[in-house]
This record gives sequence, structure tokens and C-alpha cells, in this order.
Amino acid sequence: MSTFAQRLASMKQGLKDQVTKFKNKDFMDAVVAGCAIVAAADGQISAAEKQKMIGYIQHNEELKVFETPKVIERFNFYTGNFDFDGMIGKAEAMKPIIKFKDKPDIARIVVSVCCAIGAADGDFDEQEKNVVREICRAVNLNPSDFGL
Repeated sequence: MSTFAQRLASMKQGLKDQVTKFKNKDFMDAVVAGCAIVAAADGQISAAEKQKMIGYIQHNEELKVFETPKVIERFNFYTGNFDFDGMIGKAEAMKPIIKFKDKPDIARIVVSVCCAIGAADGDFDEQEKNVVREICRAVNLNPSDFGL
């Protein structure tokens, strides 16, 4: 198992309890916005990326706490901003994430989910890693703590 895979596995340990603990609209928005940023990393959001995100959330024990219709609604909101303009989309998607800048425990969960979404297809590419690094910096976390 690679070092990154080991780190990802260890980050997922206990994630369910933490997600359940912080289950609320602001947290869901931050998670979904992070997913939108990762999905848009290559400049376009494909149907496959949307399916990957919703599939991951529906099948992931830790994230099942979120209602699928609400997740889709928020994901469409954030991805719609990317469709309008990439820079505007990223700026709007960063807003709910930055709310947790002073709450590192929650910010870590958001970044962990972004890493898991990026790696869900088996290829966490450099564009995806770069946007997750940006998210880390925005919430004052060290990207190297996530193997980035």
C-alpha cells in the first residue's frame, strides 16, 4: 500500500463520527463546495465527475448522513457558478469552506473528503491535488498533513 493510500485510509478512520457530530447545513455546503472545486479542477465538470461525487456520498458510511436531494441541489448550485465562470465558481465555492478557517477540526474533515473524492476514481491527479492544496491554505492547514 502506498504512503498516500495509507494516509487516506487513516484519515477515513473515525470520519463517520466526526461527520455525524458536525452534520449541519454549513458543513454540508463546505463538503459539497469542496467536491465541486475538485470536480472542476480540470476546467470542466463532466457527468462522470457528478456521478462520482454523488455515488461517493451515497455509498460512503461517513457521508450518508446528508440527504441526497439536498446534496445534489447544492452541488448544482456550486457547479453552476463554475459553468458561468471558473474564477467566480471557485471564489463562490471557497466561501463556505473558509467559514471553517478557525475550526481546524472541521476544516480537516472537509479537506479529507476532498482528498477522498479526488482519489475516488483511482487517479488523484495534480490538478485535483493543486486545488486541494489551495483549500488547505485557505483554511490554514498544511497540505503535507494530507500527503499533498
